Amino acid sequence: MDGALVLHVGRRTLETAMLLASPILGVTLVVSLLVATMQAVTSIRDMTLGVVIKLACMGVTAMIFGGWMMQVAVSFAKEMFNHLQSMGP
Repeated sequence: MDGALVLHVGRRTLETAMLLASPILGVTLVVSLLVATMQAVTSIRDMTLGVVIKLACMGVTAMIFGGWMMQVAVSFAKEMFNHLQSMGP
């Protein structure tokens, strides 16, 4: 295995990981900002309120984007298996 292939596989792995994590992280960021603003305005200091809302939003996001995320992961796995197959015994 040459260095160019190692760099390509490493780069594709990081790109795929970021692509898969971005919908959930983006929604969680927006929800966290909204919850923190709401808690600051209303002077609510309950920590569990924010956690429950964020977990619920993460679950909904995973349900919405789950099919697409699975397609990306399967496509990446097929690409990696093709690289392994092309190296041969």
